[in-house]
Amino acid sequence: MSNCTNALNRRQLLAGSTALAAVMCTGAPARSALPALHVHTRILEVKGKAAKVFGITGPSGKPGMVMNLGEEFRATVTNALEEETLLHWHGLTPPLAMDGVPMLSGPAIMPGASRDYRFQNTKAGTHWMHSHMGLQEQNMLAAPLIVRETEDSLFDEQEHVVMLHDFTFRDPKEILAELQGGGGAHAAHAGHAMPKADEHAGHDMSKMPTPAPATMLNDIVYDAMLANDRTLDDPEIIRAEKGGRFRLRIINAAAATNFWIDLGSLEGALIAVDGNTVHPVRGSRFPIAVSQRADIRLTLPAGSGAWPIIFQSEGASLRAGIILTAGDAQISKISDQGSPGAPLDLLLERKLRAVAELPDEPVVRTELVMLTGGGADYVWGLNENSEMHQILFRVRQGERLDVVMHNMTGMAHPMHLHGHYFRVVGIGNQRFEGAIRDTVLVPVGETVTIRFDADNPGTWAFHCHHLYHMNSGMMGAIAYSSSA
Repeated sequence: MSNCTNALNRRQLLAGSTALAAVMCTGAPARSALPALHVHTRILEVKGKAAKVFGITGPSGKPGMVMNLGEEFRATVTNALEEETLLHWHGLTPPLAMDGVPMLSGPAIMPGASRDYRFQNTKAGTHWMHSHMGLQEQNMLAAPLIVRETEDSLFDEQEHVVMLHDFTFRDPKEILAELQGGGGAHAAHAGHAMPKADEHAGHDMSKMPTPAPATMLNDIVYDAMLANDRTLDDPEIIRAEKGGRFRLRIINAAAATNFWIDLGSLEGALIAVDGNTVHPVRGSRFPIAVSQRADIRLTLPAGSGAWPIIFQSEGASLRAGIILTAGDAQISKISDQGSPGAPLDLLLERKLRAVAELPDEPVVRTELVMLTGGGADYVWGLNENSEMHQILFRVRQGERLDVVMHNMTGMAHPMHLHGHYFRVVGIGNQRFEGAIRDTVLVPVGETVTIRFDADNPGTWAFHCHHLYHMNSGMMGAIAYSSSA
């Protein structure tokens, strides 16, 4: 079966994980309609100026889709764009053919065509969907993917999904060309590339050099930061119950911006990261790197009030936000300019502990992946290789592996492994049983060790989720020995 050419009209998204199933294309025998996800263009007003962006509308008529744990993931994706596209279900672990990565997991969906997706969902949590085609993600081709534990909430609480974007009026292709030509904001980073990976034969981490002072993830100048498509000039206002419990599901769908989540006068409990439950960590300020998710539970004060939730971009003054209100509180205007956020660090990562316990199995081997490149030519790579989808190493089904990532560049990198979850088990020389994630930030000069089980055969993308780094070479693959 190949691409379908049935142009359904609308809707969208989401759902489940680890699978044994088949991708079906329209043109197969008639059957009951699947939930429809409609990929389309739309007009968004940002700072009084109209912009044409992408969107994904789901069965409810809203961005994204919600489903329940245990339900089969079922969706028909229809491409109403004038260009080809392909969607990745970020946070789910479907069979390779449905993962949505061009050249690794199947052909693109052509303009006007549709494709059906079906696989068994086994993963609850806050996830998202986005294009893995070129630079479409910068044009906001993304939407939430929420898989609830049960149809009715396990807790008496409101909840709200917040999707963050970094927005530019510029054509992303022009931005990438400027970066690759040695211009733009990256010029300040280009002098900080570290020695080559082949200088570290033997993998003796104690001999790794000390890097230049840490610089931030961002090397793009943006026009606005958005929370659910809105700036702080006109923020989303959510009515909440006095003294009630409130759950924020926050998705960092930015192309190249890390954020600090600032709860202001409220204190919250971080209860899940990347859709995986953690032992609660209390606080009023939390980091969230590109493509990561954070579930935060709040208990609001008993009286009336207005509580801004601010998302401050790392290294830049621009910020986004929403406002929770209860009662008849006055809402004050909030500037979209704040003090630039400090570089994200791994202090929280060291504290996080997963609720889920993994089977006690031996680690069969350790692989080293060096994060390299980042000079004035804006060529990035893994192990000094900038060829897209190069095989970093091979695994056998059933193995448990550790992967040590060492950042030799002058910028941080949010590293994402497709098709699997991993546990963070080391930062530098410190070993611990940390959070289960699908994306982890590797700051400048830092070493982060992850552990995963090879339980989903295929050739899987492993890349930096900074869109411009990925499209300039920092994207490899991990292949099963039985895979082509």
